[in-house]
Amino acid sequence: MSHNLLKGKRGIIFGALNEMSIAWKVAEKAVEEGATITLSNTPIAVRMGEIDALAQKLHAEVIPADATSVEDLQTVFSQSVDILGGPIDFVLHSIGMSPNVRKKRTYDDLDYDMLSKTLDISAISFHKMLQVAKKQNAIAEFGSIVALTYVAAQRTFFGYNDMADAKSLLESITRSFGYIYGREKNVRINTISQSPTVTTAGSGVKGMEHLLDFSDKMSPLGNATADECADYCISLFSDLTRKVTMQNLFHDGGFSSMGMSLRAMNQYSKGLEEFCDENGNIIYG
Repeated sequence: MSHNLLKGKRGIIFGALNEMSIAWKVAEKAVEEGATITLSNTPIAVRMGEIDALAQKLHAEVIPADATSVEDLQTVFSQSVDILGGPIDFVLHSIGMSPNVRKKRTYDDLDYDMLSKTLDISAISFHKMLQVAKKQNAIAEFGSIVALTYVAAQRTFFGYNDMADAKSLLESITRSFGYIYGREKNVRINTISQSPTVTTAGSGVKGMEHLLDFSDKMSPLGNATADECADYCISLFSDLTRKVTMQNLFHDGGFSSMGMSLRAMNQYSKGLEEFCDENGNIIYG
C-alpha cells in the first residue's frame, strides 16, 4: 500500500543485485512511494546480476560504477542529476564485500591486501560517495543518505570477520561526515543496523544459518526482513524524519537490547562438533 511518502523525490540506489538484495527491495518501495530513481552497481554485477530486469520494471536507468572509484562516482551523481531532472533527495549505500571472508581467512590470519579491499569497498566507498556528492552539490536540501550496517560494529560475532571493522568505520564516517554535511547543507546521514538477512553477500558469512536462527530467538519481535528494512529506509528518505541525522538506527526486532531470551537459552543443549578441527579443538576464528 502506497502512502506517497516520496512523491516527486529523486534517488540513487547503490547495490541492487537480485531479488535477495535489500537494495532491490528499497528500489521497489521507493518507486511505489512515488520516487524516480537511478540504479548503480559494479559493471560485473550489472552483467552477472539481474539489475536490468529491475530497471525495466521500475523504468529506471542503470549507471554501472565501481563505488571505490571517485571518477565513477562523479559520473553516477552527475548523470543521475541530469537523468532525473534535478538534485538528488535520497541515496542508499548497500555495498559490502570481504575477500577474506570469501577466501575463508580467519580474523587472526587476515590477508592485509584483502583487508584493505574490504575497508575500501564496504566503508571508504561511503566517504567517497559523500565527498563526491557534496563537491558536486548533487544532494537537495534536507536530502537523506542511508547506509546499511550490522551490530557486529559494536559486538563480536563469530564468522563476521573483518566486515565488523568495515562496519565500524562506516558508522564513524556517518557521524563525522554527518556533522559537516548537516551544518553546511542540511543533508542528513544515517545508518540502519539491520537484522542478519539472507542476501547474496550475507550468505558468505560462516555459520549464517545459525546466526539467523539465534538472532530470531533472541529478538522479541523476531528478525527484521529485507522488505521491512526497505520500509524503514523509505521512512528515513521521507520528510517525516527531516531532523534525524548521524544516527545508527537498530532495525533488528530488539536483538541489540537483549541479553538472553528463553528461546535462545534453550539452544545451549546443542554441541559444537561442526566447528571443531580434526583433533576436536574448537575453531573460534
